[in-house]
Amino acid sequence: MSQAVAGEMVLEKLIDTVMRTAIAQAGAERGLLVLLKGADPRIEAEATIDGATVAVQLRNEPSSEAILPESIMHHVLRSRESVIVGDAVAQPEYAADPYVLRRQARSILCLPLINQAKLSGVLYLENNLAPRVFAPQRIAALKLIASQAAMALDNARLYRDLAERESKIRRLLDASASIIGIFVWDFDGRILEANDAFLRMLGYDREDLRAGRLRWTDLTPQEWSDRDVLLAQAIKMARHLRPSEKEYYRKDGSRVPVLIGAATFEEDAHQGVALVLDLSERKRAEARARESERRYREVQMELAHANRVATMGQLTASIAHEVNQPVGATVTNAQAALRWLRAEPPELEEVRQSLLRIVRDGNRAADVIGRIRDLIKKAPPRRDILLINEAIREVIELTRGEAVKHGVSVQSELAEGLPLLQGDRVQLQQVLLNLVINAVEAMSGASGGARELRISTAFAESGEVLVAVRDSGPGLTPETMEHLFKPFHTSKPGGLGLGLSICRSIIEAHGGRLWASPNVPRGASFQFVVPVDPDIAA
Repeated sequence: MSQAVAGEMVLEKLIDTVMRTAIAQAGAERGLLVLLKGADPRIEAEATIDGATVAVQLRNEPSSEAILPESIMHHVLRSRESVIVGDAVAQPEYAADPYVLRRQARSILCLPLINQAKLSGVLYLENNLAPRVFAPQRIAALKLIASQAAMALDNARLYRDLAERESKIRRLLDASASIIGIFVWDFDGRILEANDAFLRMLGYDREDLRAGRLRWTDLTPQEWSDRDVLLAQAIKMARHLRPSEKEYYRKDGSRVPVLIGAATFEEDAHQGVALVLDLSERKRAEARARESERRYREVQMELAHANRVATMGQLTASIAHEVNQPVGATVTNAQAALRWLRAEPPELEEVRQSLLRIVRDGNRAADVIGRIRDLIKKAPPRRDILLINEAIREVIELTRGEAVKHGVSVQSELAEGLPLLQGDRVQLQQVLLNLVINAVEAMSGASGGARELRISTAFAESGEVLVAVRDSGPGLTPETMEHLFKPFHTSKPGGLGLGLSICRSIIEAHGGRLWASPNVPRGASFQFVVPVDPDIAA
């Protein structure tokens, strides 16, 4: 009987065997198996005599005075000693128990279930047909059964818990088998076992695995080998590996990018398990996103170039004036030099001064044309080292004629000692050019009041360079502010509505911000900040 109890690992069957054996050996008419769940005793099973057979019912409910004498049960749980009652209803210490009074209980035996000094519950037996039913010679056998039952119950519960955990793990693996590759490996480079998802990922089959043709060291491209050596050393020390990216060779020689995590087995630190996620689709999505971003940047550059060309078209008269001035001065100085040469004797010093002025005016005209050419040519973005104040002065010179034509007074307040910036000089000048032209056009339609345009720079508290363009025009309405930087929104007749949108994109590409606000007392204020690179500034 002891072997029968010890050999059963299914908990429900074990409880049935224990209860039937106890009832038969004790000569009891009723029995209860009480197991502790934490500190709470719960009735796990009840056995009763039904004619010549023993009926066992699994219950799983809290103990109560309606089911058994709790005073006896708690005494056994506290003392860990067996209690034998010859005639409970006749013994004063038990006669007051509600269960004994109600059932007129007589013979009672309550045995503790102890395994390796751990109390797991009690085995309660009773026979109300006669007193002193539980004879001493039977109690010795019952104590042996109780001891064996305690050990078997603990083992059966551990077995059940292990089976439940394995079932959960199996369900998890089955659920992830279509997307997560799993393989068992060793530090010699062998792949000992793998699921179908991993084999499909690399294009192999079960026959390749059985033949030993899969080695994770051979599947790893050469450029990843040194890194794998370091990871192997790390996993030997920590017993696990955080997820990291790498590549494997497929059977056809192509590569698959993967995310892999691994851990060693506690019982055999020379082997471990790895989980592998195929990143091919994610990498393709990232490539598509990069290509989309590249195309977006190309379109944006095309629009920016078109915007610059359109703006320069607006400045045709101003450009002609800027070029005509040095060209006219050059002609005048050349004529003067000729007159000094015709003098008797020739005034060579005066000729030399005229020639110097011709050189100066020629360089001035070349600078104007060079700036115009730089602004309208199509060139890839550059990362120049530049002084923002110099770039602003060039834009002011280029737009001076337009400002004079519309009666606008341009004032500059450029802070001294600003740090160097890194960025595309042409693009930043395009932003300034757009803001200045917009301000001049806004004020040209305003009646009354001075037309003033103020351009200023400063070093912001946030460590950025701040540029502000403020005008005294009609200002911005709340409706205009809401859509100001949206593409294709414009308040100009014939405008495309791309200028401010492109300006904001340029500033954001430089890591800065562009915003608009009302100017005080009237007009609009456009400001942008560009971050300073500490190394370049130093």
